[in-house]
Amino acid sequence: MTTIVDDDLWSAVGDPTRRRMLDLLLAAGDGTATSLSEQLPVTRQAIAKHLGVLDRVGLVHATPAGRERRYRVDEAQLARAVAQLSSVGAAWDARLRRIKRIAEAIQRTKDQQK
Repeated sequence: MTTIVDDDLWSAVGDPTRRRMLDLLLAAGDGTATSLSEQLPVTRQAIAKHLGVLDRVGLVHATPAGRERRYRVDEAQLARAVAQLSSVGAAWDARLRRIKRIAEAIQRTKDQQK
């Protein structure tokens, strides 16, 4: 089974600060760089850069709101990321089962040779 993984998407969610930001946005429904910086130990400017990364991969979308931009999680893109993770997890589970079978066969052979 071959799984196509969007490296840019996984690079974006690979950062713990960005994952926490996604959690906060999902819980609140939306948020601004300012509101997120009040909840995280990161400057507003750093939050804005993280939001830019999330926006580029389509995980969040911004709408102007006065002097700020309100960000909302794109649930379809998040679901795509979750599906990729599930697919990769299933592929690795299958590989690990094959490795276990091989290791058990090697051990049986060693036990029979004793």
